[in-house]
Amino acid sequence: MQHHTRTAVSVVFPIVLACALLLIVGAVMGQPRSGDSKSAQKFSASSIQIEPTDPGDAPMPPEFRVAIYENLIAEIEKTGKFQHVYRSGDKDAASAPDLVTLHTTARFFTKGSQKKREMTTVSGSTSLTLNVHITDHAGQAIVDRDVQGRVRFLGENLRATYDFSKKVASIVRDTF
Repeated sequence: MQHHTRTAVSVVFPIVLACALLLIVGAVMGQPRSGDSKSAQKFSASSIQIEPTDPGDAPMPPEFRVAIYENLIAEIEKTGKFQHVYRSGDKDAASAPDLVTLHTTARFFTKGSQKKREMTTVSGSTSLTLNVHITDHAGQAIVDRDVQGRVRFLGENLRATYDFSKKVASIVRDTF
């Protein structure tokens, strides 16, 4: 009888332990992270102005900064959240009463190799991380978080800018 009890315990214990770990991980993952407190609150704005990417301290080539800027404009227009998406310096933006402004600052950049990605799947990825800062007309932060863009497998290096812009568009959808 004792052997049978020991076998039942050795089978049941790992299952109970796994369930407990899943519950703990689920609870931790479900909690809002610091800095996400405003993400639950929806903001309203009819216009957004997108500023060029600030290279910060990251050695990001100009073609990546331009691609980020152009992809951001295209992806944010696709969200349909704003009546107007203004480029930096557009004089019409000044008359928008509830204008928000999107700033991006490069934090990290690694230019990979398309050739290496095509030969192996473990090297050659292009990765970039930028701080996304959206402010209201008074300069108060609405969004302030780091967002990463990558191209890991197939595609040219600039595709990382598209990945980044899609993620920012998702943040815009969730925020406005």
